[in-house]
Amino acid sequence: MTTMKDALTPGALVLGASGNVGFGVVGALLEAGCPVLAVGREGPRMSALAEHFEDEPGLQLLHSPCIHDDRGAARLADEVRERGRPLRAVFASIGTPLQAGRLLDRPASFLLEKLEADLIPHLAAARHLLPLLSESQTAANYVLIGGPYAERGWSGYGHASVTGAAMRMLTQVLHEEAQTMGVRVQLLSVDKPVCTPENAVNACAEWPNALAVGRSAVSLLSRSGRAAQSIVTWSAHDAKPPEQTLARDFEDALFAVAGAKRNGRASA
Repeated sequence: MTTMKDALTPGALVLGASGNVGFGVVGALLEAGCPVLAVGREGPRMSALAEHFEDEPGLQLLHSPCIHDDRGAARLADEVRERGRPLRAVFASIGTPLQAGRLLDRPASFLLEKLEADLIPHLAAARHLLPLLSESQTAANYVLIGGPYAERGWSGYGHASVTGAAMRMLTQVLHEEAQTMGVRVQLLSVDKPVCTPENAVNACAEWPNALAVGRSAVSLLSRSGRAAQSIVTWSAHDAKPPEQTLARDFEDALFAVAGAKRNGRASA
């Protein structure tokens, strides 16, 4: 049974909860004891998320189409506001799959499409969710999560390098502009590929898994010496589990929904 006190406890919203990293952020928030509103497209991954955390009273799911523009972001913000629970944080882990191929071999319109798919949704989401965070009675955070391709040109995946670099600059601008709103905007820059069910066979030992990335993202909620930084590089030091874990290890669920094998055996 949800009490009035529980309903008023500030929670966190996770955009892209149906993705691998989004799954990890949800798990890290739950094990830290933070109520979560997980936003994602309806499908097998959201079903797996719900099933795996079915015993977690702090998790709510919101099936929503991908944000493409202001209209979609405004609709999401209205739905969140109607739920009545104040927000203390938003985590944005959204983007489209990588597509191999040189930029020189593609029409210029391809890069424009990628910017519209992987950058503009972040701006649209921030424009409509930052005002919600500014209404919080506690310190509020907006955390974007970026990959390892933004700081150097990645031949064969140049679109990811360009959009990733643009997202870093967008974060720096939002970091400055949101200060008057009382919201801290930061980008967690994951400087290594994330180990997922899809790439686990070829993954390197130093690649973090989704939960490690999620824990590092959640660590940004603390008002530490990194508060003034708009860009924070992922660190294994920040990926340690809390002393009391509220959520279970969910990697088996990720492997199962991906139909992938783990340790040479198919997931149950």
